[in-house]
Amino acid sequence: MEIRKKTWPELFQKMCDGKKTTDLRLADFNIAEGDTLVLEEYDPTLKKYTGRTLRMNVKNLTKVQLMDFHTSEDIQKHGHWVIELEK
Repeated sequence: MEIRKKTWPELFQKMCDGKKTTDLRLADFNIAEGDTLVLEEYDPTLKKYTGRTLRMNVKNLTKVQLMDFHTSEDIQKHGHWVIELEK
């Protein structure tokens, strides 16, 4: 399946450069390993798409309920890290 999602320029460029290989998204859509995520660069200042797209294969998924681990106050105060590790 192909899923299209908007991505802001800074994050889009990091994906293009291979510096960012993870993405944190609200789980309000269906997605599975092997799907294709099409990232569409969106400029929030101009409030329009730039026309640049990037097709990425979904390698792995982990869905979590963040409220099971933290209070909404802590989440709002601190946010979350998306940490990519390598050995």
